[in-house]
Amino acid sequence: MGNRFADVKVIQRLLAETQTWAFVGLKDNPGRTAYEQASLLRMRGKKIIPVHPAAETVLGEPGYASLADVPVKADVVAVYRRSASAGQAVDEAIAAGAGAVWLPLGVIDEAAAQRALDAGLDVVMDRCPGVEWALRRTSAVHS
Repeated sequence: MGNRFADVKVIQRLLAETQTWAFVGLKDNPGRTAYEQASLLRMRGKKIIPVHPAAETVLGEPGYASLADVPVKADVVAVYRRSASAGQAVDEAIAAGAGAVWLPLGVIDEAAAQRALDAGLDVVMDRCPGVEWALRRTSAVHS
């Protein structure tokens, strides 16, 4: 995979310029990585949309059972599902008109990432938004 789906400029743009992040797999469970990352991005001013079959309210935001049910366009769809299920979520993000998909650390589906690229979406894969946020802030301070 290399850095094909970890373009620093794309990562920086998604973290700096997007507002609405749909988190596929986000439940009201503070012990889960999706919750931690959604909370972090919310604290940094992002609107969080929980997407999970349970459609739970998370971090004060109403949840939706699927991306198709979300009434607004997501700038970024963060896919917090196992790699084997990530492709379906990526395809749903494409169908929903999302601007980008972000697959976190350990979630890798090259074919799905390529479908998203081919559909015109930005793609970040196998990267943590929180870590990347810290790296970008550190880089900005030292440049």
